[in-house]
Amino acid sequence: MTELQLKNPWMVAVWPGMGHVALNAGVYLLAKLGMTVISEFESNDLFDVEQVEVKEGIIQAGRRPRNRFYRWSDPDGKRDLVLFLGEAQPPLGKYPFCRQLLQTAQRYGIERLFTFAAMATPMAPDQPSRVFAAATDSRVLQELMTQPVEVLQEGNISGLNGVLLGAAVETGLPGGCLLGEIPHVFAQFPVPKASLAILRIFTEISGITVDLEELEEQSTAVDRQLQKLIAHVEESYSSTSEDEEPATSESQQEPRLQPVDADRIETLFVEAAQDRSRAFELKRELDRLGVFKVYEDRFLDLFKKS
Repeated sequence: MTELQLKNPWMVAVWPGMGHVALNAGVYLLAKLGMTVISEFESNDLFDVEQVEVKEGIIQAGRRPRNRFYRWSDPDGKRDLVLFLGEAQPPLGKYPFCRQLLQTAQRYGIERLFTFAAMATPMAPDQPSRVFAAATDSRVLQELMTQPVEVLQEGNISGLNGVLLGAAVETGLPGGCLLGEIPHVFAQFPVPKASLAILRIFTEISGITVDLEELEEQSTAVDRQLQKLIAHVEESYSSTSEDEEPATSESQQEPRLQPVDADRIETLFVEAAQDRSRAFELKRELDRLGVFKVYEDRFLDLFKKS
């Protein structure tokens, strides 16, 4: 384990999930704060290989999901930040996984832990996302309530976003979960405005300054796209005859990139390697083309130590 000298460190843990809310918020912090990887969290006994990749007809060796810690050192010496980014949640053994994760957090001297998540509601797609909050103790909850959040009065937080905080209660590590609201009809689409809403709250309570302009621009653009999609679906539905049967497909393949798109991705990788603040632009383009999973390892490798 790498020995680190961290100043009043807080930690954020994210995993892929609905609306890409947590992952996009985490990646935005990676890019805009210029974070670097500090260690890989080994827990291969809890993961299995679910699929293998095929490239140009050649089957690639299977690999388990990776879990990595990244750090940002506050230049003002007030509060450092550690980000844990997991590629997947273990199908079994979630609680042992969280306890191992908290042991690492303790070695890093983490003072407060946050997880990000999505909350699907019947909200109108053109409405701003609310942020719901829950905390491990009343003191953290009171701090969260100074921000424009809605307290999650009852219910449950599924997956590691909640289980990790439940394990944190046992160890006495304070923290909370920030859940960005997304329209349930678009739960499988990226909803950047929910990530934006979470980061606005997190940056306020942590005192960490992050330029959110690029995420604001993406949120506006995606909202416009979703409105166009809704209008198109409504128009198609109204013009479709009741006897028409929708076309079906037996299989799906990963999107094939056009040469111009592949060239643009390569250009963005070069630019992001030189200036990591450009990495979120690259992530946005990979999401738009539906190929982030294909490039995920290479993307996260941008944040290795120089």
